[in-house]
Amino acid sequence: MLRSIKQLYGDKLRAKDGEIGRIKDFYFEDQNWAVRYVVVDTGQWLSGRLVLISPHAFANFDLDGVRRVVNLTREQIEKSPDYDSNQPVSRQYEDDYYRYYGWPQYWKGDGLWGMSAFPILELTAKYRPDAPGSDYTPPKRADTHLRSTEALNGYHIQTKEGAIGHVIDFIVDHETWAICHLVVETGHWFSGKEIVISPRQIDRISYEESKVFVSVTKEAIINAPEYHVPPWAFEDASTTAVR
Repeated sequence: MLRSIKQLYGDKLRAKDGEIGRIKDFYFEDQNWAVRYVVVDTGQWLSGRLVLISPHAFANFDLDGVRRVVNLTREQIEKSPDYDSNQPVSRQYEDDYYRYYGWPQYWKGDGLWGMSAFPILELTAKYRPDAPGSDYTPPKRADTHLRSTEALNGYHIQTKEGAIGHVIDFIVDHETWAICHLVVETGHWFSGKEIVISPRQIDRISYEESKVFVSVTKEAIINAPEYHVPPWAFEDASTTAVR
């Protein structure tokens, strides 16, 4: 099943032993196009502190009543490494974060999630990064390529023939957490017509220019079938994607 990122903003999250806050943002990796963290505003619980929750923690991403459930306790989240929302997420922070929770680092291995194509909820001791006999080495300084879905909203789509439309949403696979499509509103061309573009059609993102450069033509975007995001979960949108 696929889900709209925009529809998840503001959703309540619950730990094993109580509510922890609301979804504020998603951080995705712009190389593999996978969501790596859910940014949670803890509200009054932790005085508005923002915390990162990895997809590894989501025992049930579907709604449980009116809340989504994470497989952590409030104490675990409260004692997790502090996150400075005013600074980019560093590899050192990610290493500290993953070692704290005992999850396999997604940047080590051939799978989308390192050792697997999916986030792993439960680990045996041998897979823990800090386990005796593990091949853990301190991370080297590296660009993590983590970007905010909220910040990317509104970025213009740039073809070789010129700009057409802007990003309004992301469609994510609820099992792998891979971003499958960007939803684009083509603006005044078709009075707000919405279409979807695959990450495979994206050449690069310019954060300085607030533009997404794509390999498809303006004509292909103009002729793409109109797309409407259904409520909640839905099937693959590939049949309506730009060709």
